[in-house]
Amino acid sequence: MAINIAQAEATIEKLNEGIVKLSAKILEIGPRAEGAVNHWYVPDAIAKPLIWFANKMIEVGCWIRDKIIECLKGAVAPVFMYLDSQDWEGPEIRGKVSGVAGNTTSDALKAPRSWKGDGADAYTGAVAGQTTAATQIETSSDKLATALVYCAVAGVAFYLALAAVLIKAIVVMVAAAVAAGSVVFSWAGLLAGIGEALSDAGIITGLVVALAGVVTAQAGQMAVAKGEANDNSAFPGGKWPVATA
Repeated sequence: MAINIAQAEATIEKLNEGIVKLSAKILEIGPRAEGAVNHWYVPDAIAKPLIWFANKMIEVGCWIRDKIIECLKGAVAPVFMYLDSQDWEGPEIRGKVSGVAGNTTSDALKAPRSWKGDGADAYTGAVAGQTTAATQIETSSDKLATALVYCAVAGVAFYLALAAVLIKAIVVMVAAAVAAGSVVFSWAGLLAGIGEALSDAGIITGLVVALAGVVTAQAGQMAVAKGEANDNSAFPGGKWPVATA
C-alpha cells in the first residue's frame, strides 16, 4: 500500500481554504436574518422561526467548522507516518538488520572455516545471539511499517472524506444565508436545511469514530512490537547481545 503525498498535501490545502469560506458564510446568516425581520410589517409568526432557524444553522455550522479545525491539527500525520514506514521497511532499518541476520548465521561465518576447536565453537555460539536479535528487529520492523502504512492510508482517506463533507457544508450554509435573508419560507424548507447541516455533523462524527478504530487496531500491533523489543531471549537484559563467550 502507498499514499499519494501530493494529493494528501493538496487535500490539506483545500481543507484550510474551505474553513475560511465556511466561516465567512456562517457570519452572513445572522445579519441576513436580522435584516429580513427588522421591519414593522414582519409579524412575530415569521420573525421568530426565521431567527430560530438562523441561530440553529450558526450553531451547527460552528460545530462543523470547529470539529474540522480540530481534526486538521493532525493533518500532516499521515504523510509522516508513511515516510516513517518507508524507513522501517527500507534500507535504513530493515535492510541493515537483515544484513546482520544473514551475515551472522553459522553458515555465513568465515572464521570457523579455518579456525577449529573450543574457541571457534564458543565464538560461533556467541555470535548466534546476534542473529536472533537482528531477526527479531527485522520482524518488528515489518509490523511497525505495516501499522504505520495502514494508519497513513486511513488518515489520507479520512481527510479526503472530510474535504467532501466540508464542500457540502459550505453549500448548505450558502443556502441557509439565502433563506435567512428571505421572509418567504416554509417550515419544511427550514427543517430540511437544518437536517442537511446535522447530517454533515453526523458524517464527521462517523469518520472520526472509523479513523479511531483503525488507529486503535494498529496501536495493538505497535504494542506487540514494543513487547518484542523487551524480549530477554533476543535482547538479554534489554541490550544487544555481546558477541563473546
